[in-house]
Amino acid sequence: MEFIDEKLSAYTEQHTKPESELLQRLNRETWAKVIMPRMLSGHLQGRVLAMFSKMIQPKRILEIGTYTGYSAICLAEGLTTDGKLYTIDINEELESIVKRYISESLNANQIITMTGDATKLVPQLNEQFDLVFIDADKENYSNYYDLVFEKIRPGGYIIADNVLWSGNVLKNENEMDVETKAINNFNNKVQKDSRVENVLFPVRDGLMVVRKLP
Repeated sequence: MEFIDEKLSAYTEQHTKPESELLQRLNRETWAKVIMPRMLSGHLQGRVLAMFSKMIQPKRILEIGTYTGYSAICLAEGLTTDGKLYTIDINEELESIVKRYISESLNANQIITMTGDATKLVPQLNEQFDLVFIDADKENYSNYYDLVFEKIRPGGYIIADNVLWSGNVLKNENEMDVETKAINNFNNKVQKDSRVENVLFPVRDGLMVVRKLP
């Protein structure tokens, strides 16, 4: 997942606004107690997501893949005063940590947590979104993209995480596992979609930023 020199990476974080005390605690607890802590957005990516959100100033955000709530807290920083963020995760075991940290965040009353299968829950949301963040099971990335597309306002954004998949997207197709193929297919799908413009940022494990054309 590390694509730049370790010292450059450290320099980058040293010249990025620090995590809040709340996010520092969530970061530590995730690494200490939760399986696969590398799934956490972390300091640099968290600040990137917060900055994107503040630039967009969304009224409605949808997050698919809550994990321990770090990215939701970051994304909520850019919400309008009457804005809402819906975050969905299928893992019931993480509910307690998610709700505990979100309840302490500055935007706690604007964040709505949902537990269940996103492919079933997203169609039930009667909202138009300004920003959607996809960071869930990789096999469903293309499905999530299709599910949310009509719910995004013209000029709205989709951001998808892990689109470089630790560099595995560079493998020959016959060497790719199921998840890598799904990510590669998603990247190709977005690249060919005439309804959007997109930029793939090599931040951490890769962020695909997609803007729906008006």
